[in-house]
Amino acid sequence: MISLLRPLACILLLAPSLLPAADSQRFVLERPHQVTEIPEPDRNIPVTSVILMIGDGMGLHHLSAAWTANRGHLFMENCPVTGIAKTWCADKLVTDSAAAGTAMATGTKTLYKRVAVCPQGSKLDSLVDKAAGMGKSTGVIVTCELNDATPASFCANNKNRSDSYGIIGDYPHSRADFIFGGGGKYFTQRPDGRDMFREMAAQGYHVARSWEDAAALPPGKTLIVAAPGNLPPPSARGDVLRQATLKGLENLSRNPNGFFLMVEGSNIDKAAHRNKLEEMMEELLDFDRTAGAVLDWASRHPGTLVVITADHNTGAFALTGGDREKGEITAQFGSGNHDGVMVPVYAFGAGSGAFTGIYENTDIFRKIMEAMEKGTSQPAPAHRGS
Repeated sequence: MISLLRPLACILLLAPSLLPAADSQRFVLERPHQVTEIPEPDRNIPVTSVILMIGDGMGLHHLSAAWTANRGHLFMENCPVTGIAKTWCADKLVTDSAAAGTAMATGTKTLYKRVAVCPQGSKLDSLVDKAAGMGKSTGVIVTCELNDATPASFCANNKNRSDSYGIIGDYPHSRADFIFGGGGKYFTQRPDGRDMFREMAAQGYHVARSWEDAAALPPGKTLIVAAPGNLPPPSARGDVLRQATLKGLENLSRNPNGFFLMVEGSNIDKAAHRNKLEEMMEELLDFDRTAGAVLDWASRHPGTLVVITADHNTGAFALTGGDREKGEITAQFGSGNHDGVMVPVYAFGAGSGAFTGIYENTDIFRKIMEAMEKGTSQPAPAHRGS
């Protein structure tokens, strides 16, 4: 039997085309967005504000597909500094968003499914907490439910990312000043009878239960819950991620001590899990347009550091062909899960030079903290316009 299996093994190794192939999908972007060159301000001046952008599930293969579809241009290409981050967590090679989010938010490798809780069970302070302790304003903007893993890593503490009601129950104690996302169904009609909208208002938050209602909110502590669950795809929700990010920047930048803001393109991951190419490309391109708005803002506000990265790769995604001139791609998904491949890191603006090299995802926290701590002891630079 062994002698019969050996030739078969050799054939499979030498002829991978004989193995079952994943179904190929095709996507054509009919209307590419125009990408402009955005000048980087002096990267050697003190950092007063930090914008961390996370494309959930977004690896180099995903970005290569977006680059091809948008005719060979992405706003993220304006970032002159690049690095690579390792994504493993404390108990698994292939992480989930909870452990990966915790690594970036707190600088600690933790167990699968934990949000801002260390392997030994102690609660961890996030970059939101750290920045608030420095007198900075803070914000979290996502397109998923606010109880989801990444926003929870910055705003809550829980041993189980699936404890949606418990995570939302932590939000009144969060030190985030500007909060945008979905998940309204977990704020009311709860098993514990709490009305989280009322509790957030009691903590001084101006509350809106839709993006349309958010326009009337005055400056100050803000909670916008724009959907009962995850936000719909960009084709249905429109330009909300970019607009919410600009509103958050306008609000947080009123603080002369600066701010920390986390922005997540959450649903790139969810579309990749379902192997939905068209929806994933919508989310990727929407995230890039939002990155363009952030980079443009940072270019006009010296002292701002922008870091763009991912928590992990999703879908074992492969760009197998296409035509850059036509904005056409052909691609395959190898799975509906995460993988353990390292992810890109892009940096722009003040302090960006620290993000070159290959390092752990926990080093993203460390590098941001070092930049903020160094910047707090030095005067903020003058802004070039609003």
